[in-house]
Amino acid sequence: MIRTSAPSVMTDFKNVTSRRPSRAPIDIMLCAALLTLITIGVVFVASASMTIGEQQYHDPFFFISRQLIYLVAGLVLAGMVALVSAEKLQNSAPVLLVVGLILLVTVLVPGLGHMVNGSRRWIGFGIFNVQPSELMKLAVVIFMAAFLARNGDTVRTELRGFVKPMVLLVSVSLLLMLEPDFGSTAVIACTVVGMMFLAGMRLWMFIGMAALGGGALGALAVMAPYRMQRLTSFMDPWSDPFNSGFQLTQALIAFGHGGWFGAGLGGSIQKLSYLPEAHTDFVFAVLAEELGVAGTLGVIFLFALVVARAFVIGWRAERMGNMFSAYLAYGIALWLGLQAAINIGVNMGVLPTKGLTLPLLSYGGSSLLVTLVACALLLRVDFETRSSTMRGAKR
Repeated sequence: MIRTSAPSVMTDFKNVTSRRPSRAPIDIMLCAALLTLITIGVVFVASASMTIGEQQYHDPFFFISRQLIYLVAGLVLAGMVALVSAEKLQNSAPVLLVVGLILLVTVLVPGLGHMVNGSRRWIGFGIFNVQPSELMKLAVVIFMAAFLARNGDTVRTELRGFVKPMVLLVSVSLLLMLEPDFGSTAVIACTVVGMMFLAGMRLWMFIGMAALGGGALGALAVMAPYRMQRLTSFMDPWSDPFNSGFQLTQALIAFGHGGWFGAGLGGSIQKLSYLPEAHTDFVFAVLAEELGVAGTLGVIFLFALVVARAFVIGWRAERMGNMFSAYLAYGIALWLGLQAAINIGVNMGVLPTKGLTLPLLSYGGSSLLVTLVACALLLRVDFETRSSTMRGAKR
């Protein structure tokens, strides 16, 4: 009697994932998701900012016109960056990190750093401002990708492979907390730890690093009264709805008013001077009010798709032996996914308030420019991997 057995789940997975990528030069699904998010961002920055633009500058199109300028500049810059090979980018990683550190120091210099809402996070250049923390996110991801590509065995087997990234992380975190920028510190710390975990760092080192980072962030939160207030107010914003809980209660009202299918484009009430930072940190709440649960789930799906495709791109690069490209894709996926999740969590009241933008959707020049560059690097990795695969298939 001949025995037959169904193929295992792992065999099926290998068969599916080993198929050649499509003949398209880049990931079509990723491009479609990114373009959709960019379009949604333009629509809702316009919708959320008209009232505040009229009040502050007597021009309802003040913010959206600037956002469109940033978008065009970002797309041009992204196109230029996409022409840079992964090899050249890897060689430039130390220089980019040093430039990022210099900018983080510069923003702390009185007269050079521009203070807004009690935080010194911007450097003024005439008609526009640069936020060094946004540039630092990208610089750290590129540097860590280069470090892990060159020192992967050390990270997996030796303690010094754990110590060196920790020195970098502590240095960057200290500079960011002097601004202060707790949100960016958390995103960078989680991204670095995640990249090291994906590189094969030992479990006890990973747990120790996560515990050390979590303890440090917790201590910083307790030491600053306003951060502690945020931690307590988000758990019960209705206990002080006109002071510490005002921003979150207004965001929750927006979600409630939106219902399942929203009040329609332009139908938000909370953006009419009720919800602070409606066009920046809380643009997702305005989206929820105008598009409802259906719209919010759609946006969450798009971010999940971007992150998933980024991991697939990284996995393909790793299979080809391009470890820098792989870690770069993984790092970008972790960074964008974490920042989107934190911003959405804050808007929904499940996380403490942070000054983090929603990538590609919130108003903000530095955030938009850097995110577009990161997406261009992701597409560059995908293009190089597909090109290598096609060349290998022809031999």
